[in-house]
Amino acid sequence: MEHDGGDRPTGEAVIVRAPTEARNPRTLDIDRVSALEVLRRINAEDATVPAAVEAALPDLARAVELGVAALEGGAAIHYFGAGTSGRIASQDAAELPPTYGVPPEWVRAHHAGGGTALIRAVEGIEDDWESGRADAAGITPGSLAVGLAASGRTPYVGGALEAARERSAATVLISANPGAPLADRVDVHVGMDTGAEVIAGSTRMKAGTAQKLALNAFSTAVMVRMGLTYSNLMVGVDATNGKLRGRVVTILAEAADADEEACARALTAAGGDTRTALVSLLAGVGAAEAGAALADARGRVRDALAALS
Repeated sequence: MEHDGGDRPTGEAVIVRAPTEARNPRTLDIDRVSALEVLRRINAEDATVPAAVEAALPDLARAVELGVAALEGGAAIHYFGAGTSGRIASQDAAELPPTYGVPPEWVRAHHAGGGTALIRAVEGIEDDWESGRADAAGITPGSLAVGLAASGRTPYVGGALEAARERSAATVLISANPGAPLADRVDVHVGMDTGAEVIAGSTRMKAGTAQKLALNAFSTAVMVRMGLTYSNLMVGVDATNGKLRGRVVTILAEAADADEEACARALTAAGGDTRTALVSLLAGVGAAEAGAALADARGRVRDALAALS
């Protein structure tokens, strides 16, 4: 069965029609210039990426709201990708628990070919539609599936998104191809027009950079909307060891404009819970009252403070 460039017999050529595969007129002579000029050409192309991401921000914002809805509903966010896209997704998911103190189950990354493919390329696995479906088999209703594919056609990603839809999950595609073949199969397409790569088809370059920027922004915005920051401070991290306790005390001192000793006492009274300690300090209430207010506010510090005031 064919799926917009999906399963094909081994050895059959797959012609990818995507902007990233085109030849870049600004780098046609890149193999004839000095090392410094090569770097200047690469840097000049890289400088165009933020504008491509900016143009897609309205769609990325819609994806953020879908992610927040999934987490608030008790479901999860799932990333699916192959090659560079999968590695970027895996890195993003791995960094969220230590940064924001969230359970690893909140955001899960699925890489075509599994863990082995993270460190060594597994050729052909990205063309396996059914492998994507199998990796998405555990998705629950209300979840969000985010597929990453520079070309917007990767069969592994397409299979995963298809299976996710069948399980009543919301779906998002992040690509470097505004005309992505998979775009009409998802709820939101974040299509960033990064254009031709410095080296034709080397999507670990601008397309990969755009995906990294978009996913960093996506997950950070989701964490902010979930109340895991206060102002621009991380308050989702709890003091589970000495190093983290020191970091949390510093955060509390900044947020509450209080001395470190008072912050340390509030943190102890809160059982190491940063947000409870912060609400206690800012509202001038005990840890128990602060914790109850946070529970009613679904963990959001500003909402808890508004209720207590």
